[in-house]
Amino acid sequence: PAPRRAVRGLLGGLAGGGLERWDSLGRELGALADRLAELRELLLDQERTSVRLVLTPERVVAAETRRTLTALALQGVRVDGVVVNRLVPDVGDETGTAADWLRRRRAEQEAVLTEVRESTDVPVRVVPHVADEPVGLPRLGELALALYGADDPLAGAPPTRLISVWREDDEGDYLLRLAVPLAAEAALDLARVGDELVVTVDGRRRLVDLPSVLRRCQVVSASAGPGGLTVRFRPDPRLWMR
Repeated sequence: PAPRRAVRGLLGGLAGGGLERWDSLGRELGALADRLAELRELLLDQERTSVRLVLTPERVVAAETRRTLTALALQGVRVDGVVVNRLVPDVGDETGTAADWLRRRRAEQEAVLTEVRESTDVPVRVVPHVADEPVGLPRLGELALALYGADDPLAGAPPTRLISVWREDDEGDYLLRLAVPLAAEAALDLARVGDELVVTVDGRRRLVDLPSVLRRCQVVSASAGPGGLTVRFRPDPRLWMR
């Protein structure tokens, strides 16, 4: 490209004619860019790729998981499930210092587990906390059975549609929905820049190319909830065909 030729000429003057290393660097950067583009294509292909998040039932970890779910959804990466690891045993009516500790710990973990389930629509599975590390195929088989039972381990939430647009009626407003899970504490910013909608959640930004019908509309309101962001568009009388 012309910019590369210009830079090559400038570097050639600075390097006293030793352009081979600059050409080699350019080729390596080009190859790296191609590999990164292929990796991005693979990660965003929801038919071939999905992410399964694993966490321990602790409040700080759960909060970080909610932010991760939002970030992945914002980029269009499919999450097909969540695994909550190390849930301590339910001691029932047992008494004693150890039983009291386990009961309190289990109650706290159950509260966190409820928060995790309420923050996502994907399946949430639980792994019990065992006394020793599951090493070897027989122990891993026991862990798999506890985790998936008779279900297919590869099965999970189906691909999701990140962006959907519909109209309330023939004369009404248009609604654009961005299916991104949003926690109550999430910092959300929304802006219209030309033919794009700029959505920023907790510092992570996504540019949404507006469909042609919405480019001739004005943003009149927006609402956010656990299930995502809904933006209301109203036809602009200056641009809309009468």
